[in-house]
Amino acid sequence: MNSLFTTPDRPHVVSLWDFTWYTRTGPGEPFEDLDRAFAEARERGYDTIRICAMPFLLFRSGIDTSALGLGPLGGEYGQRTRWYDVRHETTIDARAHLVELFRAADRHDVGVIASSWEYQQSPSFAATPEWYEALHAVDPEERAVVLADAHADLVDLLESEGLGHRLLLTELHNEVQIGYLTDGLDVGRGDEAVRALTPRLERGIARFRQRHPDRPVTVNYAGVPIGALNALPADLDALVVHPYVYGVLQELIDTFGLRGPADRFDEERARELLRQGAPGLAAWSVPAGQEWRTRATIMSPAEVYVHDWCDPEAWDRWLYDRWGTHRVAMYQKLTLWLEAAADAAVSRGIPLILGEGYVGYTPLHGRFEEDLLGAGLCRHAMREARRLGAWGAVVCSNAAPHHPMWTDVALQRQCAEILTGVGHPAPVH
Repeated sequence: MNSLFTTPDRPHVVSLWDFTWYTRTGPGEPFEDLDRAFAEARERGYDTIRICAMPFLLFRSGIDTSALGLGPLGGEYGQRTRWYDVRHETTIDARAHLVELFRAADRHDVGVIASSWEYQQSPSFAATPEWYEALHAVDPEERAVVLADAHADLVDLLESEGLGHRLLLTELHNEVQIGYLTDGLDVGRGDEAVRALTPRLERGIARFRQRHPDRPVTVNYAGVPIGALNALPADLDALVVHPYVYGVLQELIDTFGLRGPADRFDEERARELLRQGAPGLAAWSVPAGQEWRTRATIMSPAEVYVHDWCDPEAWDRWLYDRWGTHRVAMYQKLTLWLEAAADAAVSRGIPLILGEGYVGYTPLHGRFEEDLLGAGLCRHAMREARRLGAWGAVVCSNAAPHHPMWTDVALQRQCAEILTGVGHPAPVH
């Protein structure tokens, strides 16, 4: 194990700030004031954030990022969809903003896990398509290597600014088997994709190590690739997995065809989830001339449509009505996945990190994850992560400043206490 990647005195409590820390900096947005966001995170028990550091954009795209335009996908499209509800058009000096994030992290004694969502959805929020086009101009066989160089450049920048100590871990990319890193492999998104990607990822990890042999580096995986854990890259410094167990949520997705081709979407039946006055799927898209945005994200149009137009109470009620059928299996799956991942990590002599989880992707205003049933699964995940000796874990993917769950301070503190075994002191006013 990399000498800098030491075992903490207690598990790290991670908040998932993803790409939102730079897409939502406008007036009244959750990251308008970075110091406030960090202070609120500390109040809730977090000591680590996980971000898209936009490494390719900043260091390998060739794009001038001194006045980077960012904004919503267009009109009301995506405004009720979690992670996509960017409200304002903004312009930032992207590199300066990244340095300021690390400076604020230093002021608040928070560690950073740097990743990239760029081959998934980050470029869809840019004012122009150049970022997306530059990413896809890279040969798929070389994308992991280019990302490695970009992350190494990021380390160089942080060290030059005296901020390298705040970077705890580098992930070449988020959820490597789900996104455009698999281009040209023709393997879908399952364990076959995990295996097929390994040679590409190993080349990327080797390149990063050439530049920064003293820095921990890894990749991370959607779900827990339980059927391919023996096929992961050989030289990882951490096993980072995203144990979304879905269960009852998967039944909803399958019932309405939210993630398949448009012709599998059951629009008529979906009316039971939608608000009155919802347009048809064909009428709901990004504005004309902005179609590149839907290519720059891996989101299914049907899923965005239903998230944007659902009645959140109807969505949650659908899940509650069927919860009893799935409850035991969801708890068992989470435990099984975490035990398998922990065993794989121990066999490699590396730490386990739960970078995202635990139910799955729900509409922005749905409350299934933070209410009684979903919150119980979050607590279960914290107990299991502590039992299995995880290096760190998210309380829940939705426990971050850009989600409504952020207002449930008590739940987040409670989960942090379960994970760390340490009571959280009352905030100082």
